[in-house]
Amino acid sequence: MAQITLEIPDEFSERLAEVDKQYLSELLVLSLQQPIIATKIYHYVLDFLVSQPTPEEIAAFRPTPEMQERLRTLLSREKAGNLSAIEQKELDEYERLEHLIVMIKSGNLPYLVSAS
Repeated sequence: MAQITLEIPDEFSERLAEVDKQYLSELLVLSLQQPIIATKIYHYVLDFLVSQPTPEEIAAFRPTPEMQERLRTLLSREKAGNLSAIEQKELDEYERLEHLIVMIKSGNLPYLVSAS
């Protein structure tokens, strides 16, 4: 098994000293298996929602161009049969998020209709 050395801020160092080394190793492995984009896309959506958007802004909400491009790439790779396991997890996250956005937008529909 390989060993690595990390430099971390002092406040995290104190907290890590309290964590079992085996648990820390497992936590690091699990975090590396999760696509970083999943965290970014959920932050993007949450930041939007906490901004208290109007019904019109909710209806117009879209992924960033970078997210759209990444999704196109994943879908293309999936169609070609070249999707890695990690990429499949990432695509699954996009699908879950899309379902969430559809639910939010459909719940928003009565507000748009009544405003017309």
